[in-house]
Amino acid sequence: MEQQQLDAMFSGVIGQDYEMLKRICPLAAEMSRLVGLEVGKYRSEHASEKLNIIELGGGTGITTLNILLAGDNLKITSVDSEPTMQDQARQNLKRWSDEGRLVFSGEDALSALNKTESNSADIMATAYTLHNFLNDYRTGVIQEIYRVLKPGGLFVNGDRYALDDIDAHTRQNQLDVSHWFSVLTKMQRLDLLEHWIVHLMSDESENHVMRETPALKKLREAGFTDIKLTHRQEVNALVTAVKPKKGC
Repeated sequence: MEQQQLDAMFSGVIGQDYEMLKRICPLAAEMSRLVGLEVGKYRSEHASEKLNIIELGGGTGITTLNILLAGDNLKITSVDSEPTMQDQARQNLKRWSDEGRLVFSGEDALSALNKTESNSADIMATAYTLHNFLNDYRTGVIQEIYRVLKPGGLFVNGDRYALDDIDAHTRQNQLDVSHWFSVLTKMQRLDLLEHWIVHLMSDESENHVMRETPALKKLREAGFTDIKLTHRQEVNALVTAVKPKKGC
């Protein structure tokens, strides 16, 4: 599907949420697209199987829709503890929910994972969720993701992976804030500008920041192999990892 067609479809389904994200943080929309592509690659290698996917932090459904478009043999459980956003996702993606391909969980990520059977998910997918977690909570989530994935299962995350070079990372954040001021003041949306800046301050706090090298180390310590960080675009990147098959 060409990008113009994709944008038209997303605008029709997700509407204002998708258009706003593309204006404020276009790379976030791109990372959600890349998550969907990675799911599609895995699906093509397992075309004869019905794949069970858990998405953490579904929000209003932008990443969820990218995943749904990756193939018909996918069943997704979208987890998000923010009821207002999940209610929007239920409305936006009602078609897929009615088809039985999408179900929702209103629990927080760790609680939902704790209740999920070991070795039960083919793919664990997420975008712009893990960086929001406190470090200790994030470590617990990573360990649970590993437990819940089937051997050979895929973890894919498009997210803010802070640069190891702190000065370069700070300069990029400054550029991002300047962009938000330019876009949102023209739109007269100072409420959104305040929200994004306050959120950034939380992201960058010592007990939250998800810096690249420590983040990949946590995946190795959990047991993941074939860990890759690709598509680095400013402070954003795509990370994939695999739970080893038995005997490997």
